[in-house]
Amino acid sequence: MEHITLLLGIVIVTALVFDFTNGFHDTANAMATTISTGALKPKTAVAMSAVLNLVGAFLSVEVAKTISGGLINESGITTEVIFAALVGAILWNLLTWLIGLPSSSSHALFGGLIGATLMSVGASGVNGSVVITKVLLPAVAAPIVAGLAAYLATKLTFKLASRTDEKATAKGYRAGQIASAGLVSLAHGTNDAQKTMGVITLALVTGNVLAPGSNPPMWVIVSAGVAIALGTYLGGWRIIRTMGKGLTDLRPPQGFAAQTGAATVILASSHLGFSLSTTQVCSGAVMGSGLAPKGGVVRWSTATRMFVAWGLTLPAAGAVAAAAEFLTGQGTWGVTAVAILLVAGSGAIWMLSRRKPVDHTNVTADDLDGAAAPAAGPAGVVTTAMAAVTPPPAGLLPAGTTHTVTGDLKATLHSPTADPARPAASV
Repeated sequence: MEHITLLLGIVIVTALVFDFTNGFHDTANAMATTISTGALKPKTAVAMSAVLNLVGAFLSVEVAKTISGGLINESGITTEVIFAALVGAILWNLLTWLIGLPSSSSHALFGGLIGATLMSVGASGVNGSVVITKVLLPAVAAPIVAGLAAYLATKLTFKLASRTDEKATAKGYRAGQIASAGLVSLAHGTNDAQKTMGVITLALVTGNVLAPGSNPPMWVIVSAGVAIALGTYLGGWRIIRTMGKGLTDLRPPQGFAAQTGAATVILASSHLGFSLSTTQVCSGAVMGSGLAPKGGVVRWSTATRMFVAWGLTLPAAGAVAAAAEFLTGQGTWGVTAVAILLVAGSGAIWMLSRRKPVDHTNVTADDLDGAAAPAAGPAGVVTTAMAAVTPPPAGLLPAGTTHTVTGDLKATLHSPTADPARPAASV
Protein backbone atom coordinates (compact mmCIF):
# COMPACT_ATOMS: atom_id res chain seq x y z
CA MET A 1 0.00 0.00 0.00
CA GLU A 2 2.90 2.40 0.69
CA HIS A 3 3.94 2.38 -2.98
CA ILE A 4 0.57 3.49 -4.33
CA THR A 5 0.82 6.76 -6.25
CA LEU A 6 -1.85 9.45 -6.48
CA LEU A 7 -2.98 8.28 -9.93
CA LEU A 8 -3.09 4.66 -8.81
CA GLY A 9 -5.12 5.70 -5.78
CA ILE A 10 -7.59 7.52 -8.05
CA VAL A 11 -7.91 4.39 -10.21
CA ILE A 12 -8.58 2.21 -7.15
CA VAL A 13 -11.28 4.60 -5.92
CA THR A 14 -12.81 4.72 -9.42
CA ALA A 15 -12.82 0.92 -9.53
CA LEU A 16 -14.69 0.81 -6.23
CA VAL A 17 -17.18 3.34 -7.60
CA PHE A 18 -17.76 1.02 -10.54
CA ASP A 19 -18.21 -1.84 -8.09
CA PHE A 20 -20.81 0.24 -6.25
CA THR A 21 -22.72 0.93 -9.48
CA ASN A 22 -22.46 -2.77 -10.31
CA GLY A 23 -24.13 -3.54 -6.99
CA PHE A 24 -27.20 -1.36 -7.42
CA HIS A 25 -27.38 -2.12 -11.15
CA ASP A 26 -27.53 -5.87 -10.52
CA THR A 27 -29.70 -6.01 -7.38
CA ALA A 28 -32.60 -6.87 -9.68
CA ASN A 29 -30.87 -10.09 -10.71
CA ALA A 30 -31.41 -11.64 -7.30
CA MET A 31 -34.37 -9.82 -5.86
CA ALA A 32 -36.71 -8.59 -8.63
CA THR A 33 -38.87 -11.73 -8.71
CA THR A 34 -38.83 -12.07 -4.92
CA ILE A 35 -40.09 -8.51 -4.55
CA SER A 36 -42.64 -8.67 -7.38
CA THR A 37 -44.25 -11.85 -6.03
CA GLY A 38 -44.39 -10.43 -2.51
CA ALA A 39 -42.12 -13.08 -0.96
CA LEU A 40 -40.06 -10.34 0.68
CA LYS A 41 -40.55 -6.65 1.31
CA PRO A 42 -38.29 -4.47 -0.89
CA LYS A 43 -35.94 -3.15 1.82
CA THR A 44 -35.64 -6.56 3.46
CA ALA A 45 -34.80 -8.13 0.11
CA VAL A 46 -31.99 -5.71 -0.76
CA ALA A 47 -30.54 -5.93 2.76
CA MET A 48 -30.34 -9.72 2.54
CA SER A 49 -28.86 -9.51 -0.94
CA ALA A 50 -26.20 -7.05 0.23
CA VAL A 51 -25.01 -9.32 3.04
CA LEU A 52 -24.81 -12.38 0.78
CA ASN A 53 -23.00 -10.44 -1.95
CA LEU A 54 -20.37 -9.58 0.64
CA VAL A 55 -20.04 -13.20 1.71
CA GLY A 56 -19.82 -14.39 -1.89
CA ALA A 57 -16.89 -12.07 -2.58
CA PHE A 58 -14.68 -14.21 -0.34
CA LEU A 59 -15.50 -17.60 -1.86
CA SER A 60 -13.41 -17.59 -5.04
CA VAL A 61 -10.86 -15.59 -7.08
CA GLU A 62 -11.05 -17.49 -10.40
CA VAL A 63 -12.95 -14.73 -12.22
CA ALA A 64 -10.63 -12.07 -10.81
CA LYS A 65 -7.66 -13.93 -12.28
CA THR A 66 -9.37 -14.11 -15.68
CA ILE A 67 -9.54 -10.30 -15.77
CA SER A 68 -6.23 -9.43 -14.13
CA GLY A 69 -4.17 -11.90 -16.11
CA GLY A 70 -6.15 -13.07 -19.12
CA LEU A 71 -8.41 -10.59 -20.90
CA ILE A 72 -5.69 -8.11 -21.83
CA ASN A 73 -1.91 -8.33 -21.87
CA GLU A 74 -0.42 -6.70 -18.79
CA SER A 75 2.74 -5.61 -20.58
CA GLY A 76 2.41 -2.14 -22.04
CA ILE A 77 -0.81 -1.36 -20.17
CA THR A 78 -0.62 1.77 -18.04
CA THR A 79 -2.69 2.90 -15.08
CA GLU A 80 -4.29 5.56 -17.30
CA VAL A 81 -5.69 2.82 -19.54
CA ILE A 82 -7.48 1.19 -16.62
CA PHE A 83 -8.83 4.55 -15.48
CA ALA A 84 -10.26 5.21 -18.95
CA ALA A 85 -11.80 1.72 -19.04
CA LEU A 86 -13.57 2.32 -15.74
CA VAL A 87 -14.94 5.66 -16.94
CA GLY A 88 -16.57 3.98 -19.93
CA ALA A 89 -18.05 1.21 -17.77
CA ILE A 90 -19.43 3.56 -15.09
CA LEU A 91 -21.11 5.93 -17.53
CA TRP A 92 -22.76 3.06 -19.42
CA ASN A 93 -23.96 1.52 -16.15
CA LEU A 94 -25.52 4.79 -15.06
CA LEU A 95 -27.14 5.46 -18.44
CA THR A 96 -28.81 2.05 -18.62
CA TRP A 97 -29.89 2.36 -14.98
CA LEU A 98 -31.52 5.70 -15.81
CA ILE A 99 -33.72 4.14 -18.48
CA GLY A 100 -34.36 1.02 -16.40
CA LEU A 101 -32.63 -1.51 -18.65
CA PRO A 102 -30.87 -4.49 -17.04
CA SER A 103 -27.75 -4.39 -19.20
CA SER A 104 -24.54 -6.17 -18.28
CA SER A 105 -22.15 -4.43 -15.88
CA SER A 106 -19.66 -7.15 -16.69
CA HIS A 107 -19.71 -6.45 -20.41
CA ALA A 108 -19.51 -2.73 -19.73
CA LEU A 109 -16.27 -3.38 -17.88
CA PHE A 110 -14.96 -5.73 -20.56
CA GLY A 111 -15.86 -3.24 -23.28
CA GLY A 112 -14.12 -0.47 -21.38
CA LEU A 113 -10.95 -2.50 -20.95
CA ILE A 114 -10.90 -3.59 -24.59
CA GLY A 115 -11.64 -0.11 -25.96
CA ALA A 116 -9.04 1.64 -23.81
CA THR A 117 -6.43 -1.01 -24.59
CA LEU A 118 -7.05 -0.81 -28.33
CA MET A 119 -6.62 2.97 -28.20
CA SER A 120 -3.46 2.68 -26.13
CA VAL A 121 -1.45 -0.21 -27.62
CA GLY A 122 -3.57 -1.62 -30.43
CA ALA A 123 -4.93 -5.11 -31.06
CA SER A 124 -1.82 -6.78 -29.65
CA GLY A 125 -2.90 -5.74 -26.15
CA VAL A 126 -6.11 -7.81 -26.24
CA ASN A 127 -6.13 -11.60 -25.89
CA GLY A 128 -8.67 -12.47 -28.56
CA SER A 129 -8.96 -16.13 -27.60
CA VAL A 130 -9.84 -15.25 -24.01
CA VAL A 131 -12.41 -12.70 -25.20
CA ILE A 132 -14.08 -15.34 -27.37
CA THR A 133 -13.97 -18.33 -25.00
CA LYS A 134 -14.59 -16.61 -21.65
CA VAL A 135 -16.64 -13.56 -22.60
CA LEU A 136 -18.47 -13.81 -25.95
CA LEU A 137 -19.40 -17.50 -25.96
CA PRO A 138 -20.69 -17.43 -22.36
CA ALA A 139 -22.63 -14.26 -23.22
CA VAL A 140 -24.53 -16.15 -25.91
CA ALA A 141 -24.85 -19.47 -24.11
CA ALA A 142 -25.59 -18.37 -20.54
CA PRO A 143 -29.03 -16.78 -20.99
CA ILE A 144 -30.13 -19.68 -23.25
CA VAL A 145 -28.94 -22.31 -20.77
CA ALA A 146 -30.48 -20.44 -17.82
CA GLY A 147 -33.73 -19.95 -19.75
CA LEU A 148 -34.02 -23.65 -20.59
CA ALA A 149 -33.16 -24.65 -17.03
CA ALA A 150 -35.81 -22.29 -15.62
CA TYR A 151 -38.36 -23.43 -18.23
CA LEU A 152 -37.92 -27.09 -17.33
CA ALA A 153 -37.79 -26.37 -13.60
CA THR A 154 -41.04 -24.40 -13.85
CA LYS A 155 -42.75 -27.20 -15.80
CA LEU A 156 -41.68 -29.69 -13.13
CA THR A 157 -42.73 -27.37 -10.31
CA PHE A 158 -46.22 -26.85 -11.71
CA LYS A 159 -46.62 -30.57 -12.37
CA LEU A 160 -45.78 -31.39 -8.77
CA ALA A 161 -47.91 -28.53 -7.46
CA SER A 162 -50.95 -29.74 -9.42
CA ARG A 163 -51.27 -32.63 -7.00
CA THR A 164 -51.37 -30.40 -3.93
CA ASP A 165 -53.48 -27.56 -2.63
CA GLU A 166 -52.07 -24.20 -3.75
CA LYS A 167 -52.74 -22.52 -0.42
CA ALA A 168 -51.03 -25.32 1.45
CA THR A 169 -47.88 -24.99 -0.63
CA ALA A 170 -47.81 -21.18 -0.77
CA LYS A 171 -45.70 -20.85 2.38
CA GLY A 172 -43.25 -23.46 1.14
CA TYR A 173 -42.79 -21.71 -2.19
CA ARG A 174 -42.29 -18.42 -0.41
CA ALA A 175 -39.52 -19.94 1.73
CA GLY A 176 -38.01 -21.60 -1.33
CA GLN A 177 -38.05 -18.36 -3.26
CA ILE A 178 -36.30 -16.53 -0.43
CA ALA A 179 -33.66 -19.27 -0.25
CA SER A 180 -33.10 -19.30 -4.01
CA ALA A 181 -32.86 -15.49 -4.08
CA GLY A 182 -30.20 -15.71 -1.39
CA LEU A 183 -28.35 -18.27 -3.49
CA VAL A 184 -28.41 -15.92 -6.50
CA SER A 185 -27.03 -13.11 -4.31
CA LEU A 186 -24.27 -15.37 -3.05
CA ALA A 187 -23.47 -16.44 -6.61
CA HIS A 188 -23.46 -12.81 -7.73
CA GLY A 189 -20.83 -12.02 -5.12
CA THR A 190 -18.65 -14.89 -6.32
CA ASN A 191 -18.75 -13.56 -9.89
CA ASP A 192 -19.31 -9.81 -10.09
CA ALA A 193 -17.38 -8.63 -7.02
CA GLN A 194 -14.36 -10.44 -8.41
CA LYS A 195 -14.40 -8.36 -11.57
CA THR A 196 -13.51 -5.27 -9.60
CA MET A 197 -10.92 -7.27 -7.66
CA GLY A 198 -9.39 -8.24 -10.98
CA VAL A 199 -9.31 -4.63 -12.22
CA ILE A 200 -7.68 -3.34 -9.01
CA THR A 201 -5.16 -6.19 -9.11
CA LEU A 202 -4.39 -5.33 -12.75
CA ALA A 203 -3.89 -1.67 -11.75
CA LEU A 204 -1.53 -2.71 -8.96
CA VAL A 205 0.45 -4.84 -11.44
CA THR A 206 0.74 -1.97 -13.92
CA GLY A 207 1.84 0.30 -11.06
CA ASN A 208 4.56 -2.22 -10.11
CA VAL A 209 3.01 -2.81 -6.70
CA LEU A 210 2.29 -6.47 -7.42
CA ALA A 211 4.06 -9.02 -9.58
CA PRO A 212 2.26 -10.20 -12.74
CA GLY A 213 -0.02 -13.15 -12.09
CA SER A 214 -0.58 -12.29 -8.42
CA ASN A 215 -3.82 -13.07 -6.66
CA PRO A 216 -5.84 -10.13 -5.25
CA PRO A 217 -4.56 -9.04 -1.81
CA MET A 218 -6.97 -9.40 1.10
CA TRP A 219 -7.59 -5.64 1.35
CA VAL A 220 -8.68 -5.66 -2.30
CA ILE A 221 -11.11 -8.54 -1.67
CA VAL A 222 -12.58 -6.82 1.39
CA SER A 223 -12.95 -3.39 -0.24
CA ALA A 224 -14.53 -4.82 -3.40
CA GLY A 225 -16.95 -6.93 -1.37
CA VAL A 226 -18.01 -3.99 0.78
CA ALA A 227 -18.47 -1.68 -2.23
CA ILE A 228 -20.73 -4.08 -4.12
CA ALA A 229 -22.69 -4.83 -0.92
CA LEU A 230 -23.32 -1.11 -0.31
CA GLY A 231 -24.46 -0.65 -3.90
CA THR A 232 -26.76 -3.65 -3.58
CA TYR A 233 -28.34 -2.24 -0.42
CA LEU A 234 -28.99 1.07 -2.16
CA GLY A 235 -31.18 -0.89 -4.59
CA GLY A 236 -31.43 -0.33 -8.33
CA TRP A 237 -35.17 0.17 -8.11
CA ARG A 238 -35.63 1.16 -11.76
CA ILE A 239 -34.13 -2.10 -12.99
CA ILE A 240 -35.89 -4.12 -10.28
CA ARG A 241 -39.17 -2.74 -11.64
CA THR A 242 -38.34 -3.74 -15.21
CA MET A 243 -37.25 -7.25 -14.23
CA GLY A 244 -40.09 -7.82 -11.79
CA LYS A 245 -43.01 -6.09 -13.52
CA GLY A 246 -42.07 -5.24 -17.11
CA LEU A 247 -40.70 -8.48 -18.52
CA THR A 248 -43.34 -11.02 -17.48
CA ASP A 249 -45.69 -11.82 -14.61
CA LEU A 250 -44.42 -14.49 -12.25
CA ARG A 251 -46.09 -16.48 -9.51
CA PRO A 252 -44.00 -17.71 -6.55
CA PRO A 253 -43.37 -21.20 -8.05
CA GLN A 254 -42.02 -19.56 -11.22
CA GLY A 255 -39.87 -17.15 -9.23
CA PHE A 256 -38.42 -20.05 -7.28
CA ALA A 257 -37.62 -21.99 -10.45
CA ALA A 258 -36.10 -18.97 -12.22
CA GLN A 259 -33.82 -18.06 -9.33
CA THR A 260 -32.67 -21.61 -8.73
CA GLY A 261 -31.78 -22.09 -12.39
CA ALA A 262 -29.93 -18.79 -12.54
CA ALA A 263 -27.94 -19.46 -9.37
CA THR A 264 -26.85 -22.87 -10.66
CA VAL A 265 -25.53 -21.39 -13.91
CA ILE A 266 -23.72 -18.52 -12.16
CA LEU A 267 -22.04 -20.73 -9.56
CA ALA A 268 -20.90 -23.19 -12.21
CA SER A 269 -19.43 -20.39 -14.32
CA SER A 270 -17.61 -18.88 -11.32
CA HIS A 271 -16.02 -22.25 -10.61
CA LEU A 272 -14.82 -22.48 -14.22
CA GLY A 273 -13.59 -18.87 -14.31
CA PHE A 274 -16.16 -17.77 -16.90
CA SER A 275 -16.80 -14.08 -16.32
CA LEU A 276 -20.34 -14.09 -17.63
CA SER A 277 -23.08 -11.54 -17.19
CA THR A 278 -25.28 -12.34 -14.22
CA THR A 279 -27.83 -9.91 -15.69
CA GLN A 280 -28.18 -11.97 -18.85
CA VAL A 281 -28.38 -15.21 -16.90
CA CYS A 282 -31.14 -13.95 -14.60
CA SER A 283 -33.06 -12.28 -17.45
CA GLY A 284 -32.94 -15.50 -19.46
CA ALA A 285 -34.17 -17.46 -16.46
CA VAL A 286 -37.08 -15.04 -15.90
CA MET A 287 -38.15 -15.31 -19.54
CA GLY A 288 -37.87 -19.10 -19.54
CA SER A 289 -39.95 -19.34 -16.39
CA GLY A 290 -42.51 -16.88 -17.77
CA LEU A 291 -43.02 -18.96 -20.92
CA ALA A 292 -43.38 -22.31 -19.13
CA PRO A 293 -47.04 -22.23 -17.97
CA LYS A 294 -49.87 -22.54 -20.49
CA GLY A 295 -50.73 -19.06 -21.68
CA GLY A 296 -47.45 -17.69 -20.30
CA VAL A 297 -46.49 -14.33 -21.74
CA VAL A 298 -43.16 -12.54 -22.15
CA ARG A 299 -43.45 -8.88 -23.06
CA TRP A 300 -41.24 -8.94 -26.09
CA SER A 301 -41.16 -5.15 -26.45
CA THR A 302 -39.28 -4.94 -23.15
CA ALA A 303 -37.20 -8.02 -23.98
CA THR A 304 -36.20 -6.52 -27.35
CA ARG A 305 -34.99 -3.34 -25.65
CA MET A 306 -32.91 -5.50 -23.33
CA PHE A 307 -31.41 -7.47 -26.22
CA VAL A 308 -30.46 -4.24 -27.99
CA ALA A 309 -28.82 -2.93 -24.81
CA TRP A 310 -26.89 -6.18 -24.43
CA GLY A 311 -25.58 -5.90 -27.98
CA LEU A 312 -24.59 -2.26 -27.54
CA THR A 313 -22.87 -2.63 -24.18
CA LEU A 314 -19.44 -3.84 -25.30
CA PRO A 315 -19.00 -1.40 -28.22
CA ALA A 316 -20.60 1.58 -26.45
CA ALA A 317 -18.55 1.25 -23.26
CA GLY A 318 -15.49 0.56 -25.43
CA ALA A 319 -16.03 3.71 -27.49
CA VAL A 320 -16.38 5.91 -24.39
CA ALA A 321 -13.31 4.28 -22.85
CA ALA A 322 -11.30 4.77 -26.05
CA ALA A 323 -12.19 8.48 -26.09
CA ALA A 324 -11.25 8.75 -22.42
CA GLU A 325 -7.95 6.99 -23.08
CA PHE A 326 -7.20 9.44 -25.91
CA LEU A 327 -7.56 12.28 -23.39
CA THR A 328 -5.61 10.62 -20.60
CA GLY A 329 -2.80 9.99 -23.07
CA GLN A 330 -2.31 13.76 -23.35
CA GLY A 331 -0.89 13.99 -19.85
CA THR A 332 -2.04 15.31 -16.49
CA TRP A 333 -4.51 17.78 -17.95
CA GLY A 334 -6.15 14.96 -19.90
CA VAL A 335 -6.54 12.79 -16.79
CA THR A 336 -8.03 15.77 -14.95
CA ALA A 337 -10.44 16.47 -17.81
CA VAL A 338 -11.63 12.85 -17.86
CA ALA A 339 -12.18 12.90 -14.10
CA ILE A 340 -14.22 16.11 -14.37
CA LEU A 341 -16.28 14.69 -17.24
CA LEU A 342 -16.96 11.53 -15.23
CA VAL A 343 -18.20 13.48 -12.22
CA ALA A 344 -20.26 15.87 -14.37
CA GLY A 345 -21.81 13.07 -16.42
CA SER A 346 -22.67 11.04 -13.33
CA GLY A 347 -24.21 14.09 -11.68
CA ALA A 348 -26.29 14.91 -14.74
CA ILE A 349 -27.66 11.36 -14.94
CA TRP A 350 -28.53 11.45 -11.24
CA MET A 351 -30.40 14.74 -11.64
CA LEU A 352 -32.36 13.34 -14.58
CA SER A 353 -33.33 10.31 -12.51
CA ARG A 354 -34.92 12.57 -9.88
CA ARG A 355 -37.54 13.73 -12.38
CA LYS A 356 -39.18 10.30 -12.37
CA PRO A 357 -38.17 8.68 -9.08
CA VAL A 358 -38.56 4.97 -8.45
CA ASP A 359 -37.80 3.62 -4.98
CA HIS A 360 -38.85 0.91 -2.55
CA THR A 361 -42.21 2.62 -1.95
CA ASN A 362 -43.44 2.36 -5.54
CA VAL A 363 -41.29 -0.31 -7.19
CA THR A 364 -44.17 -2.81 -7.33
CA ALA A 365 -46.92 -0.30 -8.19
CA ASP A 366 -48.93 -1.01 -11.33
CA ASP A 367 -48.79 2.66 -12.29
CA LEU A 368 -46.25 5.18 -11.09
CA ASP A 369 -47.15 8.78 -10.42
CA GLY A 370 -44.66 10.71 -12.48
CA ALA A 371 -42.52 7.72 -13.34
CA ALA A 372 -42.61 5.74 -16.53
CA ALA A 373 -44.04 2.28 -16.05
CA PRO A 374 -42.35 -0.57 -17.90
CA ALA A 375 -43.65 -1.35 -21.32
CA ALA A 376 -46.34 -3.97 -20.96
CA GLY A 377 -47.00 -6.00 -24.04
CA PRO A 378 -50.41 -7.41 -24.96
CA ALA A 379 -51.71 -10.19 -22.78
CA GLY A 380 -52.41 -12.37 -25.82
CA VAL A 381 -55.60 -13.35 -27.62
CA VAL A 382 -56.26 -16.49 -25.57
CA THR A 383 -55.64 -14.76 -22.24
CA THR A 384 -57.90 -11.83 -23.16
CA ALA A 385 -60.68 -14.09 -24.42
CA MET A 386 -60.63 -16.20 -21.27
CA ALA A 387 -60.73 -13.09 -19.09
CA ALA A 388 -63.71 -11.76 -21.04
CA VAL A 389 -65.90 -14.78 -20.36
CA THR A 390 -64.78 -15.64 -16.84
CA PRO A 391 -66.95 -13.96 -14.19
CA PRO A 392 -65.41 -12.81 -10.92
CA PRO A 393 -66.20 -14.79 -7.75
CA ALA A 394 -69.70 -14.16 -6.49
CA GLY A 395 -70.13 -11.80 -3.63
CA LEU A 396 -66.81 -10.01 -4.03
CA LEU A 397 -68.07 -6.96 -5.92
CA PRO A 398 -70.74 -4.56 -4.71
CA ALA A 399 -73.44 -3.33 -7.07
CA GLY A 400 -72.24 -0.95 -9.75
CA THR A 401 -68.55 -1.72 -9.16
CA THR A 402 -66.21 -1.80 -12.16
CA HIS A 403 -63.90 -4.76 -12.21
CA THR A 404 -60.82 -4.57 -14.45
CA VAL A 405 -60.14 -7.91 -16.12
CA THR A 406 -57.29 -6.81 -18.38
CA GLY A 407 -55.64 -3.51 -19.18
CA ASP A 408 -58.05 -2.92 -22.11
CA LEU A 409 -61.19 -4.81 -21.00
CA LYS A 410 -63.70 -3.94 -18.27
CA ALA A 411 -66.81 -5.75 -17.10
CA THR A 412 -69.52 -3.91 -15.15
CA LEU A 413 -71.87 -5.91 -12.97
CA HIS A 414 -75.20 -4.50 -11.81
CA SER A 415 -77.36 -5.83 -9.03
CA PRO A 416 -80.62 -7.23 -10.44
CA THR A 417 -82.50 -5.80 -7.47
CA ALA A 418 -81.12 -2.34 -8.03
CA ASP A 419 -82.72 -1.96 -11.49
CA PRO A 420 -84.87 -4.81 -12.84
CA ALA A 421 -85.00 -3.21 -16.29
CA ARG A 422 -81.26 -3.57 -16.76
CA PRO A 423 -79.55 -6.77 -17.79
CA ALA A 424 -77.67 -8.62 -15.06
CA ALA A 425 -74.27 -8.01 -16.62
CA SER A 426 -72.89 -6.13 -19.55
CA VAL A 427 -69.50 -6.49 -21.16
